[in-house]
Amino acid sequence: MTTATYTVAGMTCGHCVSSVKEEVGEVPGVTEVEVELDGGLVTVHSDTPVEPAQIKAAVEEAGYELVGSHPGD
Repeated sequence: MTTATYTVAGMTCGHCVSSVKEEVGEVPGVTEVEVELDGGLVTVHSDTPVEPAQIKAAVEEAGYELVGSHPGD
């Protein structure tokens, strides 16, 4: 299992969190998504490493901006 954390700008409410969680959750290989409204942290769990570009595209599809990534283990 792989975990990576990303920072997303523009989320202001629970609906924002749901939108990001739903879009990122549809990326192939993603098994779980945790989104923290405070700080904009999105933690992505996957079976294998997921390309940050795929996460960026999903975040943008939800209407927000990926401003940082922190690859995990």
